[in-house]
Amino acid sequence: MQTLDEVDLCFPQLLNASCRKTALPPAVSMLNRIMHTLIGLLTVTLNLLVIVSISYFRKLQTPTNILLLSLGISDFLAGFLIFFQTSAIDGCWFLGDFMCVLYFVLQYVIVGSSIGTMVLISVDRYVAICDPMHYRTKVSEKRVKMCVCACWGCATLCHCVLLRHNLKHPGSLNSCIGECVILINNISLVIDMAVSFIGPVIVVVVLYLRIFVVVIAQVRAMRVHIAAGPQQSSVKVKKSEIKAARTLGVVIVAFLLCICPFYCGVVTGEDILLSASSDASILLLFYFNSCLNPLIYAFFYPWFRKSVKLIFTLQILKPGSSDFILM
Repeated sequence: MQTLDEVDLCFPQLLNASCRKTALPPAVSMLNRIMHTLIGLLTVTLNLLVIVSISYFRKLQTPTNILLLSLGISDFLAGFLIFFQTSAIDGCWFLGDFMCVLYFVLQYVIVGSSIGTMVLISVDRYVAICDPMHYRTKVSEKRVKMCVCACWGCATLCHCVLLRHNLKHPGSLNSCIGECVILINNISLVIDMAVSFIGPVIVVVVLYLRIFVVVIAQVRAMRVHIAAGPQQSSVKVKKSEIKAARTLGVVIVAFLLCICPFYCGVVTGEDILLSASSDASILLLFYFNSCLNPLIYAFFYPWFRKSVKLIFTLQILKPGSSDFILM
């Protein structure tokens, strides 16, 4: 029969070498697990629908939607990280030292690629609104795909360098078996925060302020020429671009609100230890944003609702269904 001390250990068979579980009431622990599991399943499912929709239907493969596809992939991967986080709710890490480091690497790569994609979305909307005559020449599918690949490549390279010591010596900082801890140099954190967060946020805010100014000017011009027949087609195009900018603006604002706590408290003046079992509420807020994005698409984008209907009704199995017009 196990003693009370053994029950509180992550690995009871290891006795003094094992970490102790976090003292949480059973009801709180169970509620946390249920919340993480539900958000994880919902995040994976909804973003899988985004990925399938844009990848399968050719008419949806526009430069803007390719950026949404990149965001959907990062959100999809974030959904799987939620299950990693679920395993550490009680303060115990059962997946080994290498998976511990891999968890943090993926976490930072996903955050970095998401922020980079947000910058690309802002640039896309800036060109579409502020320089519509040259949009098709400046923003091509090939260029967008190259930018997305560069975004993911830079995020992966930079954060592998940031966590290089932990990758070389996984588990070297653990004080007991069942702990998942990594060390990040404060100077590296400050550089990462400036390059991966503060700089991109400034770029996004400046671009969207510029878009806002141009949109106001366009709305006034529309009111002046609204009665002119030949102007109708151009007005519709402008309205569609403005609507897209507004929708993606909502996505960006929601992302920034959820990601800000993730970076708060980073600049402490000294090296910091990060644990997979700490700051669960902050991480859950970040992961919840990955679940929120597809819901925003469903609310604002008719093409997403149509594609989801075609997927669930198995219409995509019909020959030529990839050429359906959804926009």
